Amino acid sequence: MSSTDTDPETHINVFTLNCWGLKYVSKNRSERIRAIAQFLEDAPFDIVTLQEIWVYADYDIVRSSVSQYLPFSKFFYSGALGAGLAIFSRFPIVAATIHPYSLNGSPIDVIAGDWFVGKSATSVLITHPTLGQVQIFNTHLFAKGGEGGPEHHRAHRLVNAWEFAKLAKQASELGRYVIAAGDFNSIPSSLPMTVIRDHASLSDAWEVTHPTPSPSFVTLASIPSPSEAIKAHGVTTDSPLNTFSAGKNLDRHAHISQGKRLDYILFRDPAPPLAPAAPLPTLVATDARVLLTDPIPGLPFSYSDHFGVSATLQIKYPSHDGTEPTIPDFELRTAQKKTPPTISALSAPAPVQMAVRLAAADATALSRTRAKRHLLVFGLSAGTLISLVTGAHWFPHRAVPFIVLGGAVATWLGTTMLYVGFIYGRWEANALMNVIEELELYRKSVEIVATTGELDASIKP
Repeated sequence: MSSTDTDPETHINVFTLNCWGLKYVSKNRSERIRAIAQFLEDAPFDIVTLQEIWVYADYDIVRSSVSQYLPFSKFFYSGALGAGLAIFSRFPIVAATIHPYSLNGSPIDVIAGDWFVGKSATSVLITHPTLGQVQIFNTHLFAKGGEGGPEHHRAHRLVNAWEFAKLAKQASELGRYVIAAGDFNSIPSSLPMTVIRDHASLSDAWEVTHPTPSPSFVTLASIPSPSEAIKAHGVTTDSPLNTFSAGKNLDRHAHISQGKRLDYILFRDPAPPLAPAAPLPTLVATDARVLLTDPIPGLPFSYSDHFGVSATLQIKYPSHDGTEPTIPDFELRTAQKKTPPTISALSAPAPVQMAVRLAAADATALSRTRAKRHLLVFGLSAGTLISLVTGAHWFPHRAVPFIVLGGAVATWLGTTMLYVGFIYGRWEANALMNVIEELELYRKSVEIVATTGELDASIKP
């Protein structure tokens, strides 16, 4: 990053990192948080988004370290244990919002814990001296499922992606620039990332500045080295170079690709319903890098189980002489990604929306099947409890402790299965149905565009 890239009126430097800051669980948390804070103190970033910074004291350490040049920050609360998300800014924060995702795993999946922390899409509204209002998003999508996990796990992340894409799209339609960063727990070729990029018309800073796309599949003969995978494909987690990935049971994709790219910095220009009176400045990605790939100096472990990602977004001002400026390749790729679809494009079949709708429909059916199984266990538990209570006088006296224990287990299991099968089961099915119906409305609006030839503001990207 050159010195000319540090002027906040011409460039915005963004950094994102999943800090792996789980209290009592994450290894070497205190030392790593201090090292992250030290790194950020010496780095010329304008916007920093952190994930999995669960402990407020850790957030306070980072905030104290960066307060001189990132004086504005927000720590977000959500769920029972917090969102684990924080945003730091060089520019004044005038508003903040948090949108807990409607699906975050199951309440009986205690080990994963996504349901308890309340995974969310968070954002702050900043005032930039040149761009005006810029909405900064920070998120961490549902983790379980990977690329080939159970359908209901992947459906939860897909719902997260759809809700996030809507928020980013709505922000741009309010006339705001959008910068979105975080741990999306999805590889670039996955359906969740396709939804986010396409529906919200977000550009991926890494893809813009690295024309070779990240492969969705790598043959055994073309497996890159760990360093090559980072430089060419932006690998941010499950890398052999990360000390916390050593000995980890990696899935097939991570093994043959030398890791995964799950962390992103995305951006787009405003798309207000009414055309502005004068041309607006545009954001162009000129650089994107994977950082913190080496162990912490003087210590034998990495900064986190993820690497960090940085991006430089150049602010391009409109030409005043009426001539078209020469567009470098990386700027052309950015412009192509931001070009709004034409009427004919909108009227064509929408494979992404259709794929999301079909996946949600399949997951809804699976959700209802699982709910029925849970309710069956509840019925069996209730029957067992009734049998133990009514038949207790037939058992010998020495069996009473076992009857009490059995009754307690049946009561706990029955109560849990009633909650999971009925309350959570309907919750999950209803959330999935919401997505299905929203996509159906979107499909109908596209058909109206095709019929009338008018691009309504409600469906503009």
